[in-house]
Amino acid sequence: MAVQPEGTPCWADAMFSDVEGAKNFYGDVLGWTFGEPRSEYGNYTQAYADGKAVAAVVPPMPGQEGHSQWCLYFASPDAAATAAKIRAHHGEVLMEPMQVGEFGTMCLAREPSGAVFGVWQAGTHEGFEAQAVPGAYGWAEVFTREPERADTFFSSVFPYTARQMEDDNVDFRMFNVGDTTVLGRMRMTEEFPPEVPSYINVYFVVEDCDDAVAKATKLGGILRFGPMDSPYGRFAALSDPQGANFSVIDLAHTKGELPETRPV
Repeated sequence: MAVQPEGTPCWADAMFSDVEGAKNFYGDVLGWTFGEPRSEYGNYTQAYADGKAVAAVVPPMPGQEGHSQWCLYFASPDAAATAAKIRAHHGEVLMEPMQVGEFGTMCLAREPSGAVFGVWQAGTHEGFEAQAVPGAYGWAEVFTREPERADTFFSSVFPYTARQMEDDNVDFRMFNVGDTTVLGRMRMTEEFPPEVPSYINVYFVVEDCDDAVAKATKLGGILRFGPMDSPYGRFAALSDPQGANFSVIDLAHTKGELPETRPV
């Protein structure tokens, strides 16, 4: 697998105070198996779908205990240069670029409207070994109450072109790298409680959305939205038992016409 083009989502991980609980939950809901924890890297543990690395879970470092959340990483050929761009465009670098052995260099940041994300400069670890198959990453969207700030930031930091959905009821934008759509941006409505900050919602692919929702809720997850049919697949938004938001999508179960979009 080649290194992903700059700005392409390339990896996802999450911190959990109860890593074994997270492994049991996602193992049942997404069919993940897990590698051995790497003690030299804070017990970082990779998750696999059908033998291919698709994500990772890790316990919090001392002082970082708190709300669990998924972190999406964007590919960069130079993490330090990307960090400089993040600062130049009113973002905040939460963790300076740090080399992780031979695997690569990581950086954590917050865009101006509040969503946290990662930057990954690949070494031997190039990112997702599988995508768009059951258990693997499928899609991601930035949920924000300040879309103008988020749009300007992402288009300035990464080499994106953008298209806006032609729908008076939904403020939704899609970012492309070349001809490939890599990220969505959704304006948060009043339906979201005011205490919910901007975040990046990661979608994992499942064979059957309703079955995944049933497994998740039986194990203590909370259904936030759906299941709902769409032209992209049948999907649902969930929170896991430790509070991390994520979505599941069955890409094979599509319904309706793709929406009209216009370049912006």
